[in-house]
Amino acid sequence: MSTVLNEVLAANANYATTFGAKANLALPPARRFAILTCMDARMDPAKFAGLREGDAHVIRNAGGRASDDAIRSLVISYKLLGTQEWFVIHHTDCGMEYFTDGVMREILAKSLETAELSAEGFRDVGKGPGSEEAHYVDWLTIANTAKAVVDDVTRIRRHPLVPRRIPIYGYVFDVKTGKLVEIDEATKAGRAN
Repeated sequence: MSTVLNEVLAANANYATTFGAKANLALPPARRFAILTCMDARMDPAKFAGLREGDAHVIRNAGGRASDDAIRSLVISYKLLGTQEWFVIHHTDCGMEYFTDGVMREILAKSLETAELSAEGFRDVGKGPGSEEAHYVDWLTIANTAKAVVDDVTRIRRHPLVPRRIPIYGYVFDVKTGKLVEIDEATKAGRAN
């Protein structure tokens, strides 16, 4: 077994010993809201949003983007589990800002090994083979963080399966200060009607 696997299993065993009343948490989130945010390891939604187990749905992907799958999760969140407010939270210094769809497609075509980040951006350092399958993926990269938040809130707001009564708030988490910074244009676009 790997060191990481052993650490995770040991942490889980310790957590399970004090799980107790958490076994009785209801399926719907108690505070009736959902957060769509980035998978970046520097962000802990439970801490920056004051969450405990059972409070809210947290949907994470690379960049915190409003992908089809993220919207699917949000729709399930409200339709079946009763969330009434949504947050789209991107962050500063996001890795999705450091490459384009073209770069991702190019480096994956060369090899499937981990790329290297240099001052010039990501570059492939692996040996082949790669795969052309990357050409069929929209990587949802970010050129401008605030604009990406506005775009994602707008996409969610316009989606035909999203009711107009759900407010959608747009924020950027600052990885240097831990603060949430509202993107007024996004929150305006996500205003409930």
